[in-house]
Amino acid sequence: MTPAKIILGTRGSELALTQTTMVTAELKAAHPQLIVERQIIQTSGDKRQDLRFSEFSDVAQVDKGIFIKELEIALADSQIDAAVHSLKDVPSDLAAGFTIAAVLPRAAIEDVLVSAHPYTLETLPQGARVGTSSVRRAAQLKFLRPDVQIIEIRGNVPTRVKKVIGENALDAVLLAAAGLQRLGLMKDEQIQIEGIHLCALTLDPVKFRPAAGQGAIAIECRAGDEATIQAIRALNDSDTEYRITAEREFLKILGAGCQTPVGAHTWIKDGQLHMAVRVFNEADLALPPVEREAQRPVQEAAQLAADLAGMLP
Repeated sequence: MTPAKIILGTRGSELALTQTTMVTAELKAAHPQLIVERQIIQTSGDKRQDLRFSEFSDVAQVDKGIFIKELEIALADSQIDAAVHSLKDVPSDLAAGFTIAAVLPRAAIEDVLVSAHPYTLETLPQGARVGTSSVRRAAQLKFLRPDVQIIEIRGNVPTRVKKVIGENALDAVLLAAAGLQRLGLMKDEQIQIEGIHLCALTLDPVKFRPAAGQGAIAIECRAGDEATIQAIRALNDSDTEYRITAEREFLKILGAGCQTPVGAHTWIKDGQLHMAVRVFNEADLALPPVEREAQRPVQEAAQLAADLAGMLP
């Protein structure tokens, strides 16, 4: 039986609210009589934007979900019925008592190089200063361009975009295409913000591997709340679920977290799920990464992840 009302928990950023609006619209379309409410919850990662990820007192906490912890507390206390997440922020080893009830159809998986000039990875100036908060992006960029300086940046998507303009501007920043598109900032490889036009180069996922789960919106519920799970399950996209299952299972087998330098690219062709991974040595990012690729039928997503993990040295 569909519940009369579902309260969705979300972070308060513009992107998080946009994604929650998307989920609300999908729920209302699937269940016209359903009342959907929204509750904004500030997470640890939102509260301490003055800190870099490397400066959190317990570094392991970053991999355990500084952007979802408070939402899970609200779920456990029944303050909310479901939490809307950017899936790449959700640890691959989900805490006991919770489940991913559904994933929406996946948006663009690629990363984007944002700059004030039409740079490519190859034409960035020697010693260019490039901003990112992702160790995966940083590791791949240093692998391709060892001369580049990585500048760790925090903040919401518009804040990070604006790092390439104004005083002490960075040469470029790296961001996810999905967030830029959902906020309506990027169109035709261009970004317009505060009347300024910027260049946005979408990076080939074969050359620059995306994060596991990038571009996917996930809805998390209490594991025992069958009525809510059933209602939200109507939103699930099976192809996206196959792909993110392989990607997240691969991270789980490796014991990797949201801030581990691993790139994963999946695609479906003729009923086969393909997956290519790029794994950096966390202890020495200067070492060349290990790259592997495999395929299996889509229903064998978890086994595909195990295959690839077994191929690593």
